[in-house]
Amino acid sequence: MSKTTYDLKASIQAEPGNLINNLTEKILNTEQFDVDQLKRQNPLYNALIPHEILKTSHLERQFETLIGGVWESLAVVVAQHYLGFAQKHKRISGVIKQERLHRITETLNQLEFDQTDGNRVQPNWDRELEYILEGAGEEIPTQVICDLYVENTSNDSNYAFELKAPLPSSDQTKVSKEKILKLYAMEPRQIAHAFFALPYNPYGQRENYEWSVPARWFNMKEDRVVLIGDEFWDKVGGPGTFQVIIEIASEVGQGYKERIYREYLGTEPPTE
Repeated sequence: MSKTTYDLKASIQAEPGNLINNLTEKILNTEQFDVDQLKRQNPLYNALIPHEILKTSHLERQFETLIGGVWESLAVVVAQHYLGFAQKHKRISGVIKQERLHRITETLNQLEFDQTDGNRVQPNWDRELEYILEGAGEEIPTQVICDLYVENTSNDSNYAFELKAPLPSSDQTKVSKEKILKLYAMEPRQIAHAFFALPYNPYGQRENYEWSVPARWFNMKEDRVVLIGDEFWDKVGGPGTFQVIIEIASEVGQGYKERIYREYLGTEPPTE
């Protein structure tokens, strides 16, 4: 581990630990899996699948519901340490020329709906932004609330991120793209850069990302406005940041794994 990474881990050890502690406590204290309800609502599941597996599936859904806010909070802690300032759900205000707003709507509609020939326009960030910025007209006051706002206090640059789950829905992605386009269309520009970011990549490498839903709105493998996994964490915390977070989570999580086995699944943890 490099000195920079070592210092980062030492600095954020306590806070991510608390965040992960809180996440696991919420999971253990939320609504437990109800076997009797399953028997009533889905007797075939009850007849064919062991309850322990269904409990695990229920736990996974609870975790996915709660984890989104934790990624944002972790990003705030990391960015504050590495860059100087970070805030969730920051309101950014500015003005956008009327024709630019019209072209943003036009661009999103083209991406969403099939054309007359039955084909759909493919996303291309650079081409879309160039077209939108050519728009003129009356200046319209506009506000955007971004998921994560970060300032590098050493050089006064700032960044906005739409931080979504690794498999985002189409509606989520569309709203995020509209926000990012508006941030780039503001004049004068209120942020240096804005990104659509995913906290990790379930497919491994960027070129292997295969979730097709956000591909309607972004070229997930090539658009420079997209950050996936390490690309995002390196931006807010420097190289190796994501590995540091996973190391901290692994240390904190060991004790909670045993509690989940005993308190949630009702069984003893494996002996290994």
